[in-house]
Amino acid sequence: MLFSPTELSECFREWDDLEKDFQHIQEAHRLYKQKLEEVTRLQNSCSSAIARQRKKLRELALSLKRCKENLSTSNLKPEERESIAEMEESIKEKTSAFFEMEGFLPKKNGLYLTLVLGNVNVTLLNKQAKFAYKDEYEKFKLILTVILFLFSFTCRFLFSYRVLDALFNFLLVWYYCTLTIRESILISNGSRIKGWWVFHHYVSTFLSGVMLTWPDGALYQMFRNQFLSYNLYQSFVQFLQYYYQSGCLYRLRALGERHNMDLTVEGFQSWMWRGLTFLLPFLFFGHFWQLYNSMTLFGMFQLPECKEWQVLMCGCSYMVLFMGNLYTTLRVVYQKYVNNMEKSKTA
Repeated sequence: MLFSPTELSECFREWDDLEKDFQHIQEAHRLYKQKLEEVTRLQNSCSSAIARQRKKLRELALSLKRCKENLSTSNLKPEERESIAEMEESIKEKTSAFFEMEGFLPKKNGLYLTLVLGNVNVTLLNKQAKFAYKDEYEKFKLILTVILFLFSFTCRFLFSYRVLDALFNFLLVWYYCTLTIRESILISNGSRIKGWWVFHHYVSTFLSGVMLTWPDGALYQMFRNQFLSYNLYQSFVQFLQYYYQSGCLYRLRALGERHNMDLTVEGFQSWMWRGLTFLLPFLFFGHFWQLYNSMTLFGMFQLPECKEWQVLMCGCSYMVLFMGNLYTTLRVVYQKYVNNMEKSKTA
């Protein structure tokens, strides 16, 4: 409860107390700035030491490789082979450890973040802040997926207005732009997001922007229902992926088999084999729907009445999405098949 002095003596006494508190605040702030400078020096020292040792480890790994090539395995003593194997394993462990360490050290932003945010430090320096940002990212994806599903359903079955379609496409552009920024920040904080699952959001941003600029007309109306139906299905599959992937990731993190900053993705990765293979038919159907969209648009582009450049750009974008998604998913399936064959041979 605040103190409200009523007499002059009480005002003087209150002023003395405030002066003492102010002195304590100044001292605490001085100590805070001192510790902050110490932390900055330690951060720079750690970053420099990691860079030096990483360089030396790379040189050592190359030297070991050359030595193994020059000396046949039969010429090496058993203890030498064991030492080399231990060193190579230790180099891998140290490289992984450096990745973990750098997740808590400031680093330069990539080109995209520099263009969007400038040279702002986006590294979160404690685990609680990292996990909170990651969880907020996952909640953002879930909420927007539900909103996009309802919005596309409304445009597809209830109202057929170009203004509503434009709002829907604007929401898609904003959603994918926001995802690319948030994912870049998460990567800077240790999230191991595969390259394609980040890049395909850039392609989706471009595609949504082109759809936003497509003027109303016969060709737009010809593709409109197919586009909205595809987005309905895509939102449904993304909801399924979030629901099942988040549960699977939680179990794997509890067992220590996945990194704490791993995220749900709009595709299929190797860790999803445990209980999530039923998602593959939904994913492949969505991939081939992208191919169908692309072929439809290429066919429309050949029509004599086609004057809009958006038709070709959207067709190319869907083709890029199809090829990238299909290749990435098939590569995961093939790698898992090869690993299973190797395990069966050694068993």
